[in-house]
Amino acid sequence: MANDAVAGNATRVAAAVPGDRDDPVRAVLDAYTQDLVTAVHETLTTFLTAEVNSLTEVDTSMGSFAAAARETVLAGGKRIRSTFAYWGWRGAVGGAEPLPPVLPALAALELLHTFALVHDDVMDASTTRRGRPTAHIALAEQHIAAGHRGDPERFGEAVAVLIGDLCMVWADRLLARATVPPARLLEVRRCYDQMRVETVAGQYLDVLGENDPVSWSVDRALRVARYKTASYTVQRPLLFGACLAGVPADDPLACAYTRYGLAVGEAFQLRDDLLGVYGDPAATGKPAGDDLRTGKPTTLLMLAQELATPAQFRALERATDGPVDRLAELVAETGAVARVERMIAERVGDALAALDTAPVDRTARTALTGLATAVTNRRA
Repeated sequence: MANDAVAGNATRVAAAVPGDRDDPVRAVLDAYTQDLVTAVHETLTTFLTAEVNSLTEVDTSMGSFAAAARETVLAGGKRIRSTFAYWGWRGAVGGAEPLPPVLPALAALELLHTFALVHDDVMDASTTRRGRPTAHIALAEQHIAAGHRGDPERFGEAVAVLIGDLCMVWADRLLARATVPPARLLEVRRCYDQMRVETVAGQYLDVLGENDPVSWSVDRALRVARYKTASYTVQRPLLFGACLAGVPADDPLACAYTRYGLAVGEAFQLRDDLLGVYGDPAATGKPAGDDLRTGKPTTLLMLAQELATPAQFRALERATDGPVDRLAELVAETGAVARVERMIAERVGDALAALDTAPVDRTARTALTGLATAVTNRRA
């Protein structure tokens, strides 16, 4: 890859986004970072091929298990986390630094993301992801096709958990291949570990909310968004990239990244809440209405309950066992959808304000401005 091919694509974004409203995230990624996405994919492919070959030597069945893990990692995705980490790094170092030394660290975030997705799908009993069966569903189907003994659903869930665990280990191994000074890599590791802790904390709060919805509130739903999504999707990847560049934690740039990352990350989750109810399954790759069907206490649902008139609140309670379409209509009638849209816009505005005075490379500032809008205005 040409050293600055990634950053050099930045000037194309202004023309790309308006013409690609069906998928603004992809438009921005194509305009800014298609070379980066390709480089991350190639890094993952090379790394995973060697890892699968190594496990195949242990036992042929281990090889098929590892291959399933590899296919889960490589089965699409926008590579948003590695993209934010890249711009966090590039925003600090400018356009002259070569990418290859830090590329393994950027790609490692996609393995961490796969770990989180696979475990999340098991916990949520999700059946589809990116338009295809989730890992535990696909593995259960393989169990049936092979004629194995035992409960195929239990087998699928157990092996999916192991796939997630393996991806976590693989992420550590790939991160260690980044060629940065040892002291700096130690700081990167601290940031990475904090990202993982916050992801687990957010996931626990998410599970707790589903099992204790009566004690939930808009504030707690936003706390879930902050830790489960904002931390490991935007904020920590940006700080991870800054650490790769040697930026101290108390540097003004790190402070700007923190503010921007929390705002965009929360807005990202709020958009996800809306897409989970009103999104097109053909675009999102997931069925619409699952959150309403299970009564998951998202910010959207908490706001609907908070804003509802007494009559609307009673209707919401009665509709929980009825058609999801009707429940979605009731949520919108409370004004919750409009309120969430305003919350998204407010957070994007705060994120862009954080960039205004940040000591960030100009191209990175432009890219992060485009990404803030794109990832919070997506349809998938």
